[in-house]
Amino acid sequence: MNLPAVRAIYLFEMSRTFRTLLQSVVSPVISTSLYFVVFGAAIGSRMTAIDGVDYGAFIVPGLMMLTLLTQSIANASFGIYFPQFTGTIYEILSAPISVVEIVLGYVGAAATKSFVLGLIILLTAAFFVDLRIEHPLVMALFLVLTCVTFSMFGFLIGIWADNFEKLQLVPLLIVTPLAFLGGSFYSIDMLPPLWRTVTLFNPVVYLISGFRWSFYGTSDVDIWVSLGATVGFMFVCAFAIWWIFKTGWRLKP
Repeated sequence: MNLPAVRAIYLFEMSRTFRTLLQSVVSPVISTSLYFVVFGAAIGSRMTAIDGVDYGAFIVPGLMMLTLLTQSIANASFGIYFPQFTGTIYEILSAPISVVEIVLGYVGAAATKSFVLGLIILLTAAFFVDLRIEHPLVMALFLVLTCVTFSMFGFLIGIWADNFEKLQLVPLLIVTPLAFLGGSFYSIDMLPPLWRTVTLFNPVVYLISGFRWSFYGTSDVDIWVSLGATVGFMFVCAFAIWWIFKTGWRLKP
């Protein structure tokens, strides 16, 4: 394991966060806080409790997951896309560093930034709603798995994209709508049977459901199914990254 190389990539990516602190940390926190104010404090006080949980507290896991998904993808995709854009990716590919070490550096940095952002949002939410976390270890597990998995997914998007517009295509047109339709603001048990069945094909449902269970012990999908779906998607992303580096797709002219 070439630890100095991993450390160099990791620290370089982390230093970019401090150079763009407003965009990387402050902006997502403010945006999520507005959701807490509008849906939690204003609208939530007029909503009935869901599964015995106040509406303002109920939406916290969904909002956290929405931010984690988009930020993990954005951090990782830009991190690997920019070396391709500038041509410095060939220096990395020709260096004595393996695929695992490259992924550890880029994905590790993106996952770290998303994890810290998730903790900041969790602390921010505590100022607006009454939170309780019944299973803190499970919450931490889902937090880590989500950050790592979607950082790997963002890494794939960064390799696939050949312009800056494509970097935003998947997060804005696919991931964000799936998060909104995946139970961020409601329980899918509130839907008619037909639409509930259709919603179960949305992979984000399992992330939000498992994450919400770690807070309140209530979920739309069995916790083990949610955990299995998350781990399964992580392995799919890992295999796709391995295949890309093995074949050189989008990396070599």
